[in-house]
Order: sequence, then structure tokens, then C-alpha cells
Amino acid sequence: MSVAASSVRTLLARALAPLLAALAVAGCGLGAGPAPTGVQLTITRDFGARLLRRSEDPKVSGQETDMSLLLRNDAVTTRYGGGFVESIDGLSGGEEAGAPVDWFYYVNGVEAPKGAADTDVQPGDHIWWDRHDWSQTEDVPAVVGSFPEPFLNGIAGKRLPVRVECAPGAPCSTVLERLRAAGVPAAAGAIGGGGAPESLRVLVGTFAQLRGEAATEALAGGPRASGIYARLASGGRSLVLLDQNGSETQMLAAGTGLVAATRSGDGAPVWLVAGTDSSGVMRAVSALGQRTLEDRFAVALTPSGSIALPEANR
Repeated sequence: MSVAASSVRTLLARALAPLLAALAVAGCGLGAGPAPTGVQLTITRDFGARLLRRSEDPKVSGQETDMSLLLRNDAVTTRYGGGFVESIDGLSGGEEAGAPVDWFYYVNGVEAPKGAADTDVQPGDHIWWDRHDWSQTEDVPAVVGSFPEPFLNGIAGKRLPVRVECAPGAPCSTVLERLRAAGVPAAAGAIGGGGAPESLRVLVGTFAQLRGEAATEALAGGPRASGIYARLASGGRSLVLLDQNGSETQMLAAGTGLVAATRSGDGAPVWLVAGTDSSGVMRAVSALGQRTLEDRFAVALTPSGSIALPEANR
């Protein structure tokens, strides 16, 4: 973490400390508004590799923030004056095996842009806390493990248009069917074919066909550029998998698919349902569902099965 980032976090934490202390003591939400419904709270570690707790009906009371919801449902300690989570159920951040680890949280598959005490819980939110190594990147801006979010309930309570963008020959009808089966209305169009600026885009095709798209190009820069623990090689004909240390674990070629998400700035997330070739694209499309994606930051698909990313140390 940079000195500047640490300073910003510390200043924010000090500003929020009085509010958080009050919440911790009172154990209540921020207001007397209606309690949000349909909320799910998930707690994992190591990029979702280990599920620690999942509640599809967490305790809520009136208007909640993400922090007050966590305090109400789990044993939590904080740091920096109460502004950031130090531990959940006894599992702390800090350092592990020489690498920095901390708690990060995602709402509907999007890394939260504000502190948990400053983010209201919206109806239907999937709130996911994960403790992981951030030595390669402090920011993983979007993840796929809350599918069908963010397509179903959107971001910050706002449901966004969904546009499936198809390369020639891509099986986009299957993608549309899977989204619609999950209750998500979606439109289809050509790659880069327009649509509302705030649309959630799903790019379907081979990596070569998606060349030039910012989401695909970011893969060349590894986790620091995309938040995805994989990198393209051989002009998109191969996919290099990375572990949490950024080390290459294996290079996959023909028949390899990828389901991953990234985000640039404040823009809507972009999902990649892509592959090294048409067979890889089909594998990625077939994986587009809760069963394969649940609690995964990103997933590579091979003829032998799925691989959660970052890949476990080999």
C-alpha cells in the first residue's frame, strides 16, 4: 500500500471513528427507515478459496450500513480508530508468510468505493467480505463470484442496463438465456456497438476477437492493471494463470476459457466470457452460472474442469 493511500485511509478512519464507536455500542442501524430485504452476507478468505460464513438471512434492524450489518452479525474488531476491519470472527489482517493481508469487501460483485460505515445496505445486496493477500494489487475492482449480481440488483441500489456484446459466431443466445433465467433482462449487440453509457457489458468471443477492448487489453498488465490473476500470451491464443504472489503457475492454450470481470474508474464493470478459441468460449459460456462462479474472483475453464483465480500455489 502506498504512503498516500495509507494516509487517506487513516484520515478517513479518524473521521468515521465516533460514528463507528456509537454503532458498535448500540448495535443498531443508522436510521429508522425500513430494514433492507433479500440481503446476503458472505465471509471468505484467500480470494474466496475458503468459505467461513454465509447468511442468506442476516439480522437487520432499520436502515443499515455495510459496517453496522457486519457488526450485528459477526464478532468484529476494528483498527485506525474504528474505521476499518481488523478481524472477523478472530481472523485478523496484517501479514502472513511475509505478505500483507487485509479484509476487503464487495457489494454485488463490485469493490466498494467507500468505507463500510459510509455505504448503505440496499435491498437485495450481496455483501462479500474476503481476507486476502494484496501484495500484487490493492484493488480488485470487480469479481464474478456474486453472480447473478451485479446484473440483477445493480450498483448502489440502481439497476443498470445489461448489454451482451457478441463477436461473430459467439454463442450469445446461450448467455442471454442464462441471464434471463436469473431474472436479468438483457439486450444483445455487436462488440463496441454502443448502448447506454452506464450499461453493464458482457463481452463474448475469443481473446483475439476482443482485442482492442479496454477490458481485454488490461489482461496484458496482470493484476495491477485488471485485478484479474491471469495474463494473455501469444496474441490471445494462450492464457497464463497466476497465483496470489503474481507467479506463473501454468500456461493454457487451446480450449481454454475465462470468466472474469474488471472495471475502469467509476465506470460500470465489464465481464469477459472469452476464450483462446471457439471451444474455450463455449466452456466460458457454459460456466456462466452460480454453481461454477460462486465465491470466485475469476475462473479459468479447461477440458479438465474449472480453476479458481488466483490459482493456489503449486
